[in-house]
Amino acid sequence: MDDIDRKILNKVQSDFPIVKRPFSDIAEQLHINESEVLNRIRRMKTSGKIRRIGGNFNSSKLGFTSTLCAAKVPENKLDIFVKKVNSFKGVTHNYIRANNYNVWFTFIAEGMDMIERSLQSLSETTGVKDILNLPAQKMFKIKVDFDM
Repeated sequence: MDDIDRKILNKVQSDFPIVKRPFSDIAEQLHINESEVLNRIRRMKTSGKIRRIGGNFNSSKLGFTSTLCAAKVPENKLDIFVKKVNSFKGVTHNYIRANNYNVWFTFIAEGMDMIERSLQSLSETTGVKDILNLPAQKMFKIKVDFDM
């Protein structure tokens, strides 16, 4: 990565312009052209330096409920369980951890009842019975910026 890559990363993580052509706006700020910004982002995605670019929304202010879930998934059911979790459109993160509760994911839905029904369906279709629903008692949001 060079200085231009670092400047692009700083812009997309903290100052992403909400305009019709955000990458053109970023290019103008950095005195390069839009295609260079897009090519550099593609290269960083391909190389694994960045995973995705997307918005973060305050789900509760939009009328949604969110929760953290954890499951004890036997090795022989891991693939099917992860695939099923990922099929729910309200799942925003899904990670395998080195722990007894080895699959952790966040779930956002219109209400806790919808999340609970989805978790019940997940359990029934995969045979995984030990799934925890861990809604936050108090929300702490910390803005994390990595100065490149």
